[in-house]
Amino acid sequence: MKRSTVLVLASAAVLVLGGAILGVAAAQSGPASVSSTVAPTPIRGTGEPAPSSAAPDDPSPSSEARDSVPAGAYVDYADDAVAAATGTRILFFHADWCPQCRALEEDILAQGVPPGVTIFKVDYDTNQELRQRHGVRLQTTVVLLDAAEESAASMVPYDDPTLARVLAGLGVG
Repeated sequence: MKRSTVLVLASAAVLVLGGAILGVAAAQSGPASVSSTVAPTPIRGTGEPAPSSAAPDDPSPSSEARDSVPAGAYVDYADDAVAAATGTRILFFHADWCPQCRALEEDILAQGVPPGVTIFKVDYDTNQELRQRHGVRLQTTVVLLDAAEESAASMVPYDDPTLARVLAGLGVG
């Protein structure tokens, strides 16, 4: 076979295999949903969701409960949760398929997030607009936000995916 034919066939195989993998990943993760609540769910028991002073049957929680996000927490990303968070806010662009992302997440869970810091786990694969807004081109990127929710600093702790490296690299702590 000619070299060009082999390259075309190899490229087609990669595209088909890649599409199949993405299809399986999408099927496993289920349909994408957007959270409309401000109090994000902590990830794997790393903290508690924001307390609610509303009665259990009251469908509208108080504005205090809606507006508070626990500092010193590692939580799933939501626009309104970032806006409501106080203290230092860090976006962690995470991909489930990335070994460095999983290593950093394990270290965050093992070490615990320092008081006054909230780390938001952003799904790298589904948040392209947010990635573009903050100039993120690689999973495992962490972005320190300023008061206006703009990038104040960013880094990729790819070779040393630890919470200590993230905090030092962003000048936090």
